[in-house]
Amino acid sequence: MLDKEQEIFNFKASLSTRKFSSSTSSSSIKEQIKAESTIEHVGLLNAVEDLYEGIIVEMKEPVDSTEFIPLIRASIVQWRQQGKKGVWIKLPIGLVSLVEPIVKEGFRYHHAESDYLMLVYWIPETPDTLPENGSHRLGIGAFVLNTDGEVLVVKENSGGFKGTGVWKLPTGVVDEGEDILTAAIREVKEETGVSNQSALLRLKNGAT
Repeated sequence: MLDKEQEIFNFKASLSTRKFSSSTSSSSIKEQIKAESTIEHVGLLNAVEDLYEGIIVEMKEPVDSTEFIPLIRASIVQWRQQGKKGVWIKLPIGLVSLVEPIVKEGFRYHHAESDYLMLVYWIPETPDTLPENGSHRLGIGAFVLNTDGEVLVVKENSGGFKGTGVWKLPTGVVDEGEDILTAAIREVKEETGVSNQSALLRLKNGAT
């Protein structure tokens, strides 16, 4: 008799546990749906794409941080799904109150001028390749010949020549403190995989 009563008790306990589990699961699903619905109703920041799969946001209108942060979070989620890389936010001096909350979201200072501050954020889980700020940038183009007199040329996967089908010399930017010839050899290897070459250089000094 005791064993039968124990079995009945265990059966009831099992039913109670299942009901609790079902209730908990249902509650979690409702919370998730509510959260997703909230995200869907959050707008996105007005932005333009640059030539390097990045995003530029130029803030102009006054906005409170409590409104702005949900916008930047939702926007980054969207840009990550689109495969975007760097995010540039240009803040006029009148919106300086947004600097602290934006930095707390993972952005960092890039540069400042008399009337604005530029903040940047790298989206992918890869090394940050956003260029550092400077008074000028030194670009190089490498002219590489093999023993048969053939010239090494490439098609760009990003930048102004992306998708144009144009063949061009391997080019790039000299890193801070880097020797020019070293930079040329590095850029050729990065763009083509070719190394151990000698290069004739065309120098281009571009102000930024």
